[in-house]
Amino acid sequence: MTVIFSRIAIVAFGLCASVASAYAQAGPTLLGTFDAWEAYKTTDGRGAVCWAVTQPQTKEPATAKRDPIYFLITTWPKANLVNEPSVVIGYEFKPGAEATVQVGSDKFGFFTKADGAWLMEKEKEQRLIAAMRGASELTVKGFSKRGTLTTDTYSLKGLSSALDKTAEGCK
Repeated sequence: MTVIFSRIAIVAFGLCASVASAYAQAGPTLLGTFDAWEAYKTTDGRGAVCWAVTQPQTKEPATAKRDPIYFLITTWPKANLVNEPSVVIGYEFKPGAEATVQVGSDKFGFFTKADGAWLMEKEKEQRLIAAMRGASELTVKGFSKRGTLTTDTYSLKGLSSALDKTAEGCK
C-alpha cells in the first residue's frame, strides 16, 4: 500500500506543481478537442505533462451537490507515467471506499483518497485503456463520505484521438 500512496504523492505533487507553474506562465496548451474528450499539454522544468480529459454525460443522483467531475488519462514521461487513468469525483470519497470503473462487462477497482481515485493495480492500466478504446462509454461508481452512491457515465467518443494526441505531444 505504501507504493500506492507514494504514486499518489508523486503524481499529485508533480501534476499540481506542473499545472500551477504552467498557469502562472501561460497555462496549459489545448492540443485538440475530439468529440467528448480534450487533450492538453504543459511543460516546466521537470518536462512535459500531457493529459486527456472528459466530463460525464450523466451524473446520478442529478441533485447531488458536487464540484466539477473529470476522468483523466495522464502521461508524464519524466515520472514514467504513460496513460495513467484517474478520476476527480467532485466530492470527498468515503474513507477506505473503492470506486468502480466499468467498461462493457469489465470492472476495475480504483482506490480513493480525498476526491481522487486511481487504478489499484498499475499493471491493469493498459488493459483498461484498451477496453476504453474499444467501447462507447464507461461508468464510474463511488460513495461519498456521507454515504451517497454516485454513478457517472462518460462518453468514450474521441478518446482514441485524444490519447494519440497526448502521446504525440509528450514525446
